[in-house]
Amino acid sequence: MNTAPGSAAQHRWLTDEEQRVWRAYLHATTLLEDHLDRQLQRDAGMPHIYYGLLVGLAEAPRRRLRMTELAMQAKITRSRLSHAIARLEKNGWVRREDCPSDKRGQFAVLTDEGAEVLARTAPGHVDAVRQAMFDRLSPQQQKALGEIMEIIAEGLQPDEAGADLPWLR
Repeated sequence: MNTAPGSAAQHRWLTDEEQRVWRAYLHATTLLEDHLDRQLQRDAGMPHIYYGLLVGLAEAPRRRLRMTELAMQAKITRSRLSHAIARLEKNGWVRREDCPSDKRGQFAVLTDEGAEVLARTAPGHVDAVRQAMFDRLSPQQQKALGEIMEIIAEGLQPDEAGADLPWLR
């Protein structure tokens, strides 16, 4: 619905075309996230968010990141990160270490076992991403999609102090 009684002059409602694009975006991203979650649960017994955390740690120097930096990288709340890291610790894939320069800070560290799980899981995950997304798009469409997503992300991640971003909650 793109109009509401008595309020059409007060709001800038989506046009029919904008509504079509918005719903297509929601439909595709929901299906893509579900597709990747199912693949990772089937192949490695982990949700997509956990895989992303393991990748972030694998790419970090010495396979370790401060918890706050990992939350920022994953775009999740500190509470959600803490819960995820607890589950990854239980699996033996990550361990926490205290930060020597900040008594309240902690590092998340990818263990050797976590690195092995990631190495075994990555090929299937890359295949799932490629099949679901990149194989369906021309190089020009891939480039355009990347540029569009960067513009949207930049607009939702303001630099000013006090911004309401997940990793600051």
